[in-house]
Amino acid sequence: MEEYMSYEEYLVRVKERIVTDKGNCPVTPLLRKLQGKWKTQILYEMCIHDSVRFGELKKALREITGSMLSNTLKELENDGFIHREQFNEIPPHVEYSFTEKGRDLQPIFYAIMVWGFKHEDD
Repeated sequence: MEEYMSYEEYLVRVKERIVTDKGNCPVTPLLRKLQGKWKTQILYEMCIHDSVRFGELKKALREITGSMLSNTLKELENDGFIHREQFNEIPPHVEYSFTEKGRDLQPIFYAIMVWGFKHEDD
């Protein structure tokens, strides 16, 4: 993985406004792709499992409807975060797993988890 800058360098450079080559905030594209009630929860479940079936995700996320889960998985697949593999066995089934791009989110989820534990009583 290419390193853009250390965290210490980031703390200094962010004061000077870090932007992409196109002049955009480098955080915005990811935040846009993660918008929605269920995307981060699905990705967190993906951190737990190497691969997971639709039904397992549905059980873990009890309040999500089947159509919402299906649509959100399609969006995550289209954004390149997860891989969908269909098994034409009896019974047929589908499994979802992280792509390399999706696995790159795991340190971000770790940092969010640490923040969550630190501030859970706030």
